[in-house]
Amino acid sequence: MTLTRLPRLREKLRAKGLDALLVTSLPNVRYLTGFTGSNAMVVVLPRTVYFLTDQRYRQQSKEQVRGVRRIISRTTLFEALSEHRLLRRGRVGFEAKHLSYASHRLLRRLLPGVDLRPVHECVEDIALRKDDAEIALLSMAIRVTEQVFGRVLSLLRPGVRELEIAAEITYLHRRLGAEGDAFEPIVASGERGALPHARPSRRKMRNGDLVTLDFGCTVAGYCSDLTRTVAIGRASRRAREVYRAVLTAQTEALAAARPGMLAGDLDHVARSRLKRAGFGRYFSHSLGHGIGLRIHERPRVAPRGRERLEVGSVVTIEPGVYLPGELGVRIEDDLVLTDDGCRVLTSAPKELMVL
Repeated sequence: MTLTRLPRLREKLRAKGLDALLVTSLPNVRYLTGFTGSNAMVVVLPRTVYFLTDQRYRQQSKEQVRGVRRIISRTTLFEALSEHRLLRRGRVGFEAKHLSYASHRLLRRLLPGVDLRPVHECVEDIALRKDDAEIALLSMAIRVTEQVFGRVLSLLRPGVRELEIAAEITYLHRRLGAEGDAFEPIVASGERGALPHARPSRRKMRNGDLVTLDFGCTVAGYCSDLTRTVAIGRASRRAREVYRAVLTAQTEALAAARPGMLAGDLDHVARSRLKRAGFGRYFSHSLGHGIGLRIHERPRVAPRGRERLEVGSVVTIEPGVYLPGELGVRIEDDLVLTDDGCRVLTSAPKELMVL
């Protein structure tokens, strides 16, 4: 367990007037304890932390979870809360975004003396600022994904199906040391590039296609996220025009990123550049998002984003232009906010490649 995270979390609980916090989100359980299994919860009390899991994870939790009291349950984890009388009274926060209505009703029945209070992103608030160890793991994931990108380039040619490239990405991520994909790879060629979240299809690549590749992996749970758009055989004048506009918008946003600015103001940098180039209406998503143990986390770098960027946050910068029935271009890098601006963690080349 990263013990330095607990005092910060307890500070937040005191500020909210809470006596305890029930953590049920698995990424948050992992953040607090290092546990990687599929069934667990954490109870944070003023002086004690309890970790609960089931019999399947007895040995794994013994190896991964240190410095807290472990409970291996033979029943459901909610029933174990009641049986072990971990929460008997007081104001107890629960993660409102991660607890179902049915689970909330069950907790109320099992913990009759407890005043259950919904809390919003309490653990996520402290996870916004990545420490040096987290940034090192994020960088390792990025390096693996960049290696995969370099290897996949040699496979892109007319006649190859999008699904084949997606399968190679998944295979190479694991071959090069990742736990797996951070999300299903996006491989979108030709007119399908105009679909921002296109799922790989059986479409065969053709001479003159632009191909957008968006993929990432996980290393020790931490995610990478990379997008590059390349041309097969040749690039039309129109394709080059769109690519230049997207690259300029991304470059300007990277240069502008700094702590203290509103996320929406950073989005505006890229969006206004694309508007001036005549492509503003074809940029249909937010500029970026935070990454960490989740592939999408705060801050959301969106047009109406009112959150201020913080030192230590790691975010993506990924403007795109999508021309329906024609083509799409997206370019994405990952950066960490520093005291005097930002440091780009991605190093894969960004000039238009014609393969």
